[in-house]
Amino acid sequence: MNLTSFLQEKQLTIALRGEIDHHSAKDIMRVVGNKIELYLPRVCVLDFRDVPFVDSSGMAVVINALRSMTQIEGKLLLTGISPQPMRVFRASGLDKLVEIREAVS
Repeated sequence: MNLTSFLQEKQLTIALRGEIDHHSAKDIMRVVGNKIELYLPRVCVLDFRDVPFVDSSGMAVVINALRSMTQIEGKLLLTGISPQPMRVFRASGLDKLVEIREAVS
């Protein structure tokens, strides 16, 4: 698992790297959930710019983060999604549940 994160003005940004599949998703979900629980951000941004591939486990990462943010009445944003992950998110309808932006400043 390879990710970095930073908190600025109650916005937690988590930059994910590498493929998100059944091998890596469980650890990513755990770390993302722990960071949300620790920092209680108003907004959590999952940055996918360095993620070339996701499978259904990648969707689970997003849904788990959405559930965590909903519990604390926060907002989840996805950004920097490359074509393959975007196809998966659109095919599943995930793009209807979570706001997706080109870039978050």
